[in-house]
Amino acid sequence: MKFILGKKLEMSQVFRPDGTVVPVTLVKAGPCVVTQIKDEKKDGYKAVQIGYLTCKKLAKPIAGHLKDLDKLRELREFRVDDISAFKRGDTFEASSFEVGDVIHVTGTSKGKGFQGVVKRHGFHGSPASHGHKDQLRMPGSIGCTGAQRVFPGRRMAGRMGGDQVTVKNLEVIEVNDGVIAIKGALPGARNSIVELRTA
Repeated sequence: MKFILGKKLEMSQVFRPDGTVVPVTLVKAGPCVVTQIKDEKKDGYKAVQIGYLTCKKLAKPIAGHLKDLDKLRELREFRVDDISAFKRGDTFEASSFEVGDVIHVTGTSKGKGFQGVVKRHGFHGSPASHGHKDQLRMPGSIGCTGAQRVFPGRRMAGRMGGDQVTVKNLEVIEVNDGVIAIKGALPGARNSIVELRTA
């Protein structure tokens, strides 16, 4: 299993040798440093923690955790079956991925603030005429009076976006100078951090 952290850049397009156009998202991936190896004996599961992007100052607990490494800002861990291939301080870059790899990408979706039911859940709204004044985008009835309460999970207006989203089975189109071109759109805003791992 291959994995890395990267910064989402922008969307672009790549021409294949047969002339077809492929929409891609560019990700500046790595270099990432292995900061911790977790094993079943001590932690109860096997995982590798990696760090990405340096910063000027760290909180003291994190600084102690990274005492013999760079001041790394982003720390994420990935579950792996075999931890023997990793050791603390190892560095890996975008070149570990190859053209044709199928990967999963995880990121934080764009926050859209407080939204109504039409935008948030795709409600159709009410008819625009015949006694429906000011009701066009209203949620309508939220249930009968038999329960005298609102059930959990009822679709209503509320904060939208800002959730962890994973897009699966995307193809690596190009790997060039630390930048990976991935087919299709990725979650998150420009310059947000995304996790890449092989499917």
